[in-house]
Amino acid sequence: MYLFFRNLLFKLDAETSHEFSLDLMGAAERLQLLNLFLPNIPENPVEVMGITFPNAVGLAAGLDKNGDYFNALGAMGFGFVEIGTVTPKPQKGNPQPRLFRIPEAQAIINRMGFNNKGVDHLVEQVTRRRYQGVLGINIGKNAKTPVENAADDYVIGLRKVYAHADYITVNVSSPNTQGLRDLQFGDSLNRLLEILKNEQLKLQQEQGRYVPVAVKIAPDMDSFAIQQVAATLLAQGMDGVIATNTTISREGVEQYPNGNETGGLSGLPVQDKSTQVIKALYAELGDKLPIIGVGGILDGESAAEKICAGAKLVQIYSGFIYRGPALISEAASAVALLKK
Repeated sequence: MYLFFRNLLFKLDAETSHEFSLDLMGAAERLQLLNLFLPNIPENPVEVMGITFPNAVGLAAGLDKNGDYFNALGAMGFGFVEIGTVTPKPQKGNPQPRLFRIPEAQAIINRMGFNNKGVDHLVEQVTRRRYQGVLGINIGKNAKTPVENAADDYVIGLRKVYAHADYITVNVSSPNTQGLRDLQFGDSLNRLLEILKNEQLKLQQEQGRYVPVAVKIAPDMDSFAIQQVAATLLAQGMDGVIATNTTISREGVEQYPNGNETGGLSGLPVQDKSTQVIKALYAELGDKLPIIGVGGILDGESAAEKICAGAKLVQIYSGFIYRGPALISEAASAVALLKK
């Protein structure tokens, strides 16, 4: 049934079909119709960052930037849902068109540019939460904020979402906001994470609740950069790392229509690249800092591969677009089998 609907939706512009499908999903959840379409998800609790996740397969940030649909997405059987990326102020993002499918490669290119309604809108949505599962909130900086002042935006985001999130992700790896990826390296990353760690501990004291903070990194790093990032994450006491965001590489898609569009590439072409980053991170971190693996998960085997590489949890995005709810069950089942 999903394939039938997907083929209809793929006849529309990518961003239009994205919004339309989320509207349909939201309506189905409010009418309590979603259960008619969902596969069984195996129970496989896993504890990561001090949180018990009902299963290891989550939804990556980007699908629900504003917190408008997480109740419906959470009802799909995900072990956790991450919303955002959200910025302090609303912003329109990059000009359209900015979302491109490459079905020949089961891939997507986006250059959305953190289009969102601002953190206050997201917080308002989350206060009306029906979803009782694990909710992550992904924070970023506004495009107009200079990179040297980026920490100010992240602190605003951290403060505003802290009371409403089960964990918070710091996005320093989107290729679609100029200069953002510079924050992943050296003194820039060290200073940013030091500021955020201090703010996290201050909020813990004020609110009597510790909310873990993870950092999302890019797949386009050499081994030295990965070593440096891993050392900084440990030194600053971060709670987790999400590997990886989209890639700026066009390897595997350059021959297809839309393959040379600018933006971040996700889906099957980033599968091996993200897995190699996970392996390299795990070689540096071991079990001292949990890794959440994301990038090119399109079946149960690729989900299990991320876990075997060192991830404790996985997230899907493009695979969910191409495969639908069946992928959640397939991936969760494959990961559960690794415990046996």
